[in-house]
Order: sequence, then structure tokens, then C-alpha cells
Amino acid sequence: MPDPQDTFRLTIAQLNPVVGDLEGNAARARAAWEEGRAAGADLVALPEMFLTGYQIYDMVMKPAFSGHAMQVLDQLARDCADGPALAIGAPYAFGERLYNSYAICRGGEVVSRALKHKLPNYNVFDERRIYDEGPISGPVAIGPLRVGTPICEDAWHVDVAEAMAESGAEILLVPNGSPYFRDKFDIRMSHMVARTVETGLPLVYLNMVGGQDDQVFDGASFVLNPHGVLARQLPAFDEEIAHVDFTRTDAGWRAVEGPRVVHPDAWEQDYRVMVEALRDYCAKTGFSKVLLGLSGGIDSALVATIAADALGPQNVRCVMLPSEYTSEHSLQDAKAVAERLGCHYDFVPITEGRDAITATLAPLFEGRDADLTEENVQSRLRGLLLMAMSNKFGEMLLTTGNKSEVAVGYATIYGDMAGGYNPIKDLYKMRVFETCRWRNANHRPWMRAPGGEVIPQRIIDKPPSAELRADQRDDDSLPPYEVLDDILESLIDREESVIELVQRGHDREVVKKVEKLVYLSEYKRFQSAPGARLTPRAFWLDRRYPIANRWRDPS
Repeated sequence: MPDPQDTFRLTIAQLNPVVGDLEGNAARARAAWEEGRAAGADLVALPEMFLTGYQIYDMVMKPAFSGHAMQVLDQLARDCADGPALAIGAPYAFGERLYNSYAICRGGEVVSRALKHKLPNYNVFDERRIYDEGPISGPVAIGPLRVGTPICEDAWHVDVAEAMAESGAEILLVPNGSPYFRDKFDIRMSHMVARTVETGLPLVYLNMVGGQDDQVFDGASFVLNPHGVLARQLPAFDEEIAHVDFTRTDAGWRAVEGPRVVHPDAWEQDYRVMVEALRDYCAKTGFSKVLLGLSGGIDSALVATIAADALGPQNVRCVMLPSEYTSEHSLQDAKAVAERLGCHYDFVPITEGRDAITATLAPLFEGRDADLTEENVQSRLRGLLLMAMSNKFGEMLLTTGNKSEVAVGYATIYGDMAGGYNPIKDLYKMRVFETCRWRNANHRPWMRAPGGEVIPQRIIDKPPSAELRADQRDDDSLPPYEVLDDILESLIDREESVIELVQRGHDREVVKKVEKLVYLSEYKRFQSAPGARLTPRAFWLDRRYPIANRWRDPS
């Protein structure tokens, strides 16, 4: 029998909290604690700010909220008195100061708190205006070893982990609320490997899962032994409770190796994020059903597929709203998508309503040629009809604009931009095409719609068109999408200058036109629906530009 002083069992709970559901999150933590107790754990750990959910932004500055959270934490500590220690993230208000803290509960009370020292203030994070900076905390003794708990951003910097090691920490437990963006796992891993090399300590990286507004927390928790040796790796996106054993060796504590789940590629992860974001957005806001305008084009076909995978086809209403400009191919293709997915399909022509609006406006518009105004009337009438159905049936309306369109304003405000959520908001058009091909070729257990070619190949192959006038094509108004997307990724995602694009071979006049459209469309994005974040430069919190702005790149 090994000496109990030479073994330690840590239960890590990679779970999905609900923002603001304090009692519900406490119940989730308590259930994980009970599972750890049954498994003989010495410590059960939950992620950063798990008790409140994350991110909560300014809500945590409301005294009634932070006070309530502290009361619930005290009760949770009392409920978990008889068994292993419990570690959980929660806010801590002390006088006029407010901290992002990580509480250790034992014997019915909170016995220690680590206070987050490094406050991220970039991308979607704005913690410096919300929280106070805490001092670097020392380790806490739990059973036979001392645990250091650098909170999320703390572990991205060498000084916090080294200070904990120097003050006696024997393992590092890093609780996280780290949201997904493409290829982020490799960035996390490189930072955590560096901490194990610098300190010579094992490290447990514990991340939450689940969607919150535009962000998805992808889990993918892992355990490293010193010098970056991978001992355990949990799945991405799935909830999981895992028991990690440590043993004392002559060289210090070491994690016992266990399962190392292989993560999917970036295409699958992006698609999973769009599905999970919509699934949780609906579940956490109280919607069980959605509807969308299904045009016969590729964007709405992909959104319908994501919605069916997220909620089940029986909970998705697809609505074709044709005008005289709608092609026969679009009518056939839209119906084919709904049928292949198994979604409800409605056919609601807009001609009669559009004629009534045209007649109403005729006296005012007399003597003026038809232009974009009449095209936008069609789009806004569709928005009106879809919102009426949303109200009547209690189904949330999805909007379907890709990132290329959102970037240049190739969408009608109060028209096809109407809706409560946009699953493809951070997906450029060329990635829309490839994502459709990927979904047709792949099916996973977490998808609730059928497998196979659910998006007809003709939809993928045909030239994109808004079909708001005769023979209209997107490239009548915009550069070809392969050109447009390269320009947009340079201007938006990489903040490159016009001259850099020109030097790479782009026509300066085209680049300047795109740049102008991006700036002029800022007001539309301020009023657009939230959508799943896939990149570090998604519209909303990652990129914040003024609406009234006359600056243009002079290069």
C-alpha cells in the first residue's frame, strides 16, 4: 500500500456554467464535488468564475450581484464540509475593492482565496475596468501537498508562477475561462509548457466549456508534468469530470499518465463552435426553436444546417420568401435543403406585400428612377414577415450574413440583418464554401441533423446573388470573394495598411473601395445580432471602431 502522504487525487470538472444562475452553478459544483468524494479525491476543482458564469462584464460590479454570489459561495462551502476540499472561481468584494478570485473551501468554510493578479485587457477582455489587481498569492496546503493557483491570465506570465513556486507550491492548478478562437489551443499549450519548464512543477490547465453570447469556451483541459510532458488531455467542447492522480517521487510530485484525447482539426472545431454557440445561446435565453429565411443561397443553407445540428431539425423553421427575381433554381434548392435536413418549410411570397408598399410610396417617389431603395424594400419586407412569424410562433429569428458581407455592409439593416443571432457572423465567404463541403462530407455524434450531402452541390457551385433585381450577382457590386476576403483579412484581422496590400499585388482602387465600405458600415455592425466568435478579430468586442470617423489610410 502506498503511503497516503505520497499520493494525491485531484478531480477536475470541465463543466458548462450559466451566467447569473448562481444556485444552479453551485448545484453543478456540488454534484462534481460529490463525484470526487466518491472517487476518493483530496481536492475537487472547478474553472475560473464558475459560480457566476463567465464572462459577466459589468454585472459583477452590481453590489447586489457580487454580494449574492458570496452568500452562495459560503453556503456551497457549508454543503461541501464533509469530504474533499473544493476549489471554485467566484467574485470577492472587500470594502470598495472587487476581485476575480479562486476560493478554496474546506471543513464548511472558505479557507483561502487567490486573487487574480494579471488582468487581461485585450480582445474580448476588459478586466482592468472591472476588477482590482490582487497580490500574488502563495500556495495553499491541501492534504500532503501545496497547491499554487495562478488564475487564467496569471499563468501566461512567468512572474506569478515563479513566485508561487518560490513560496513552496508543489503543483500548479490553473483555473480558466478561456474562450475559443481558431488555433488557440497551441498558444495555450506553449505558454503552459513554458511555466513547467521555468518552475519544474506539474501543471493542471482547467478550462470551462459552453457558449456565452458570442464566445464559446472549448474546454480542452490538460495536465503537464515538468518540462512540458503531457500526462492527460481532456476532450474539446464536451463536459467531463476527470480524476488525476499525483505521486511523490524523489524529483517531486508527478501526475500519473492517463487518457490523452486527440482534438479535431480547425475546420471541425470552427463548425462545432458555431453549433455550440447557437445551442447554448438558445438554451440560456429560453428559446427552444428558431426560424430563418431560406433563400436557396449558400449562407442561409449553412445557417439552416448549423441550426438543425444545434437544436434538431424539428425545432427549425425554414421560410422561402420569393419575389419575381427569385430563380427557379433557388426555389428548388431552398426546398431541397429543408427536406434533406428534415426541417419545417414554409413558402411565403412577398409580391403582394411589396406591391402594396410600392403603391403607398408611389406619390412620394414619382419622377424618380428605381434604385437601391426598391431592393431594400424587398429585404425589409422579408425581415418584417420573419419577425412577425418569430413573434407569433415564439421562435428566435436567425440572421445569415457572413463576415465578408458584415464587413462591407452588403446587407440591409432592418431587413436581412434582422434577427437574434448570427451563427456565421465571423466566417468569411470563402470559408463558408469550404465549411459546407466539410459538413457534407462529415457527420459527428453531436450533430442532431442527418449526415450526408445536406447542402446540394448546386448551391455551393452557383454564383452568389441577393436576387433583388434581374440577373443580379454579388460580384456586380463587390470584388470576387477570393479577392475581397484577402483584402478584408488584411485590413481587419491583421490591421495592415493599404500600401501593404498594394505591394502584395492588389489594385489600390479596389482596396480603397473596400476600406471605405468597411468604415461606412460600422453603424450597421453596432446594431447587428451577436454571433459565434471564431477569430481574435471578430466584430463586437475584438474590434471597436467609432461610427463617425473621417480617417482613411493615406498610403
